[in-house]
Formats: sequence, C-alpha cells, structure tokens
Amino acid sequence: MRFFSVTLPRVAVGALFLLSAVDGFYFIATGQNLIHPPKTPQAAQFEAALIASGFLWPLLKVVNLIGGLSLLANRAPAFGLALILPVITVIVGFHLFLNPQGLPIAVLLAVCSLLLIRAYWPQYSGLFAAERV
Repeated sequence: MRFFSVTLPRVAVGALFLLSAVDGFYFIATGQNLIHPPKTPQAAQFEAALIASGFLWPLLKVVNLIGGLSLLANRAPAFGLALILPVITVIVGFHLFLNPQGLPIAVLLAVCSLLLIRAYWPQYSGLFAAERV
C-alpha cells in the first residue's frame, strides 16, 4: 500500500517537476520549449509575464529542479515537497482559472501532493506546534 500512497506520488511529482525544470532551462537557453502544451491567450500572457520579469522564471525553474530531484532521489523528500508546494498551488490555480486544458495534470499534482503531505506529516507537524515560552 505504501507504494501507491507514497512512492508512486513521490516519483510522479518529482518527474513532472524535473521535466518542467529541464524544459524551462532549455527555453532560457534557446527561446523554445521542448514541451509546449496548448494554452489560452490569458495563460500565454501569464507565462510571458513570468519570463519577462527576468528573474522569476529562472528562479522558478531552479526551485522545480531542486524539488523534483529531492523527490526522485528520495533525499529529504519532505523538504523538496515543501519547496514546491507553493508552485503546485499556483499551477492548480493557473489551470483552474486560466488554462482548463491542463486541469487533469493539476488534479494529479494536487492529489499526489495531498498523499505526500499525509505521508510526511510528522516532518511538518513542528511547523504548526504552538510555541511555549
């Protein structure tokens, strides 16, 4: 059962983020995407704004790379997931409101992330503990 609740989601999320990082770095180097899913005009504008910022796109791809590799290598996977959870939140919102064609991937990411949060909850529980003085 652990395979389906931890290993498979960890590898799936890690692979998706590693692929995203490689595609992003390739775009930075060449101006072209390796993978170019269909986008609505609003989604294209959002992505163009991230790229035009000059720093956010490369930062996002570095975060994707570190988080994806951490999950795939199973080295500090709770840290890797914590690193990419804000990105996953934006991805879900992006596909929910701007690019519904990608909603199946966003749902997959959300479900896998929830399974991993549950699995790594002991590592996260200290973040929510009340501080005692």
